[in-house]
Amino acid sequence: NTMKLDEKELKELQDIQEAFSKLKAALGDIELHKHETLKRIDRLKAVLQSNEQKLIEKYGADSVLNMKTGELTKEKNK
Repeated sequence: NTMKLDEKELKELQDIQEAFSKLKAALGDIELHKHETLKRIDRLKAVLQSNEQKLIEKYGADSVLNMKTGELTKEKNK
């Protein structure tokens, strides 16, 4: 003897399963975006380190930069 869900029950379960699948796909998209963002951060860190090294070589390791004005001052020994 075979039993069957009524249309409303079946539709509700299908809708839940579809929503679950969409959320899993969205989570995958978020992970991909996160991975790409982390790679971009790593590239920016490398560029920043390279620029810092060039500025240290030019102005000295004891120079302090004011990021608003671009002024450099020598760090005072404590």
